[in-house]
Amino acid sequence: MSFDKLGLIEHLHKALKTEGYAKPTPIQSQAIPVILKGKDILGCAQTGTGKTAAFALPILQLLHNGHSPEKERRIKALVLTPTRELAIQIGDSFTAYGKHTGLRHVVIYGGVSQAAQTKALQKGVDILIATPGRLLDLIHQRFVHLQHLKVFVLDEADRMLDMGFIADIRKIIAKIPAKRQTLMFSATMPAEIQALAHSILNHPEKISVTPVASTVDTIQQYVYFVSKNDKRALLVHVLKDMSIMSALVFTRTKHAADRVVRELHRAGIHADAIHGNKSQGARQRALNNFKEKKTRVLVATDIAARGIDVEELSHVINYDIPNIPETYVHRIGRTGRAGLSGVALSFCDAEERVYIKEISRLINRHIPVIDNHPFPIGEVEKFRHQVFKGNRSFGSLRRGPHRARR
Repeated sequence: MSFDKLGLIEHLHKALKTEGYAKPTPIQSQAIPVILKGKDILGCAQTGTGKTAAFALPILQLLHNGHSPEKERRIKALVLTPTRELAIQIGDSFTAYGKHTGLRHVVIYGGVSQAAQTKALQKGVDILIATPGRLLDLIHQRFVHLQHLKVFVLDEADRMLDMGFIADIRKIIAKIPAKRQTLMFSATMPAEIQALAHSILNHPEKISVTPVASTVDTIQQYVYFVSKNDKRALLVHVLKDMSIMSALVFTRTKHAADRVVRELHRAGIHADAIHGNKSQGARQRALNNFKEKKTRVLVATDIAARGIDVEELSHVINYDIPNIPETYVHRIGRTGRAGLSGVALSFCDAEERVYIKEISRLINRHIPVIDNHPFPIGEVEKFRHQVFKGNRSFGSLRRGPHRARR
């Protein structure tokens, strides 16, 4: 299927050609026609499936068709997203897709002065992209008025839950018109998210692409068994391999991210950290440097990394194994995109072996073990048996991590 068959207006086709888009992704081909009909959507889609365009394109078309330049601009569409980085990326997408529509959007988020944001709002806006906290602040200050809202997008709903935003979301929903079109997207569907969906959606069309348990076939996955105290030394050892062109390293906490970066700097490896304690400017600089390949290694927490989309990312390294198996799938899915191959490496200590076991069960795949490294955990064979129940298909590799085939 091509974009020509989705019923999009010429203004959007022109923008898509400029961006080099020729064929819609599954979430786009399924969601765009439904949204254009004015229906609610409950979409289960992971990062990297193209869901931003899936809702941005039809929103731009719906608002453009009802837009009159002579009328005062009012907020007709609201996109609510959990992090500043994701809000900025969504704003960039609306800029790219909507350049020929005459519509105006504003991105608001916390962690920076509100002056520039309120100034932009006062000039009039058609589409607002916001994080929950800053949005509520500006609503209370009467800079944001949502009584004319027609389309509400709740993006990354499961991450909203993880970050404790559900109460804020309910406050925001109470302030928008009951008669509206609601588009809700989530990578996973825990019970709390299903309950939220039931309360805010009206007979939604359910769309699910790339099942949560799936991992891209082009991603090579490996696990190192290592003691917790040796993880930083192992990371330095692995990153000394200059065939690793770029690496996104995940830690469980902000403090761990900073400690890892300091250790890498001592070893002569340039790296940046990105997490919630960093200023917005520092986070954006770190992300831009990584995208432009000025920085080879970016160390991030899950919350800060949500929404990061980097072309040709060769390696994802799980410095800390996530305790939620689906999070592992989301992490490693940042490599191996657009037909390219990628490598996912996981450092597993004794306390994390149960996490690897649960991940293996979810993805229905055995993860090969690399044990010819300088920091093997004691009694490796016994440890492997505890994790994998002695399954021989989890055989060790007597060589380093495979290189990504570009």
